[in-house]
Amino acid sequence: MVKHKPTFEAIEPDFGKSFTYQKFDEYRLNKNNLWHYHPELELVYVNGGSGKRQIGSHVSYYTNGDLILIGSNLPHCGFTDALTGNTSETVVQMKTDFLGTDFFKIPEMKKIETLFSSASGGIAFSGKTKRKIGDKMEVLEYQTDFQRLLSILNILNELGNSDDMRMLNAEGFSFATDVKDNDRINIVFNHVKNNFKEELTLEEISSMVSMTIPSFCRYFKKITNKTFIQFVNEYRLVHASKLLAEKPMSITEVCFECGFNNFSHFNKSFKAFTGQNPSEYRNELKNVLV
Repeated sequence: MVKHKPTFEAIEPDFGKSFTYQKFDEYRLNKNNLWHYHPELELVYVNGGSGKRQIGSHVSYYTNGDLILIGSNLPHCGFTDALTGNTSETVVQMKTDFLGTDFFKIPEMKKIETLFSSASGGIAFSGKTKRKIGDKMEVLEYQTDFQRLLSILNILNELGNSDDMRMLNAEGFSFATDVKDNDRINIVFNHVKNNFKEELTLEEISSMVSMTIPSFCRYFKKITNKTFIQFVNEYRLVHASKLLAEKPMSITEVCFECGFNNFSHFNKSFKAFTGQNPSEYRNELKNVLV
């Protein structure tokens, strides 16, 4: 059995630059869809479209684009693929000290310093903030390096002052922590990612990480604040959200395609997770996207 781990991504800014900026569109796709991590913070704007967020133990589905800030060494998957339907994706990556070790310690930078700290669990921005900052990130394409630097500072300041933020609570997965824990959680996450459509038993998963079932249950709850069953069900429900939005499948087909083998249990779980039953969710999404 191959044990897949999040890939460490080495990010080197071009010579003479303190951050990296990338723009992806239909002609240049972002192919980094594997689970990966890096010491740089990452700010991502997805212009339009719908897709899946997987950051640490957090899994959710976004619609009408996304604006997200990911903390240092926080494992995550790519947010777009060929089916996302987005116009473009803008990515800015920077180390926490990209302007010097003490720059963000000055009083005027307090909000940004707090923002960086909060990003350890991932932050998604919505509403006016998503639209306004998204526009500013799109303009980076036409700016000089110095103008981009000023714009990034302005963007971070506005994000630090925004109320349109949702903490994704994915902390606990910084890869500066215990290597043994990292190896275990890597095995569990990748097994769920690759096999969530199948039956996943506690016996199987606990044996994969060489733990007894009670020890594994305590360990997983401590690391993720979720039971293993809860995490697997959430992963399946987010996939169901994706299928309901993107595929012309019946709701029964969606139920079995995402790993549920009981339709009434699927309906009940989906409503508890999203606040709507699957047909209501699909109809509302159609109205939003029209």
